[in-house]
Amino acid sequence: KYWQFYLLFIPVLAFVIVFHYLPMYGIIYSFTEYKIGGTPIFCGLDQFKKLFGIVGADATAVEIKLAQTKSAAFMLAFKNTIVYSVVKLLLNTGFAVIISIFLNEMISTKFKKITQTLSILPNFVSWTVIALLLEAFIDPSSGMVSKVMLNMGMTPDFYSNASFWPPILVLLKVWQGAGYGAIVYIATIVGIDPQIFEAAEIDGATRVQKILRITLPILRPTIVLMSLFSVGRIFYGDFGMIYAVVGDNGLLFSTTDVIDTYVYRMMRTLRNYGMSAATGMFQS
Repeated sequence: KYWQFYLLFIPVLAFVIVFHYLPMYGIIYSFTEYKIGGTPIFCGLDQFKKLFGIVGADATAVEIKLAQTKSAAFMLAFKNTIVYSVVKLLLNTGFAVIISIFLNEMISTKFKKITQTLSILPNFVSWTVIALLLEAFIDPSSGMVSKVMLNMGMTPDFYSNASFWPPILVLLKVWQGAGYGAIVYIATIVGIDPQIFEAAEIDGATRVQKILRITLPILRPTIVLMSLFSVGRIFYGDFGMIYAVVGDNGLLFSTTDVIDTYVYRMMRTLRNYGMSAATGMFQS
């Protein structure tokens, strides 16, 4: 009866099968020692043990040292992933709520539309383009911020000093996503019965009191729901952002390496497919 709808659903179904179900076959490589062109050798949980630096009782000093080095690199990426995800979750949610409230409080409809468009626009800009824009500010020789730092007697060593990057990456993510994230909260605010605000005005409530006593309490369930959705991906770093902005700069790994970039590096550079598959499975 509704064959047209099923026909429209075919591309979605094909996408899910090809990109979500067929790749599950690769899980088996998490339990193997594998090299391209060779035969996968089953090794049980050895790859997962290597992630956490677990070695057998008969391991040599060299093997123990190597395991500890690999485990330290993974744990650093794991820690960075969690920290970035939590900070971005808090700031993105906070700024999205603030933007939605500010837009709702604007009187000029024309100015509101322009502001909302400008706040959403960064979400549709490629990270590659954002990386080029960032370089115009922090390039050591010609960047605007770098020139200001040089005039102040400071060294603009952005691409060799890892401590600069946590605030830069968080700021970029908030700038890119907060405006788009505000759409859900704006929709919730628009759905509030205007009579509630009118009753508050009659009772003498100020604009700030209406925000604190009406808007925010009504927004609370939506904030909780959206936060729960975000927590579901807390083990995933933003690979596109970090790789476009930072790349393979080893000097910055201490603050920029996340699980996603760690897996990619293990697979592309070290050709350790078993380890990268095990790390990806642990992340999932």
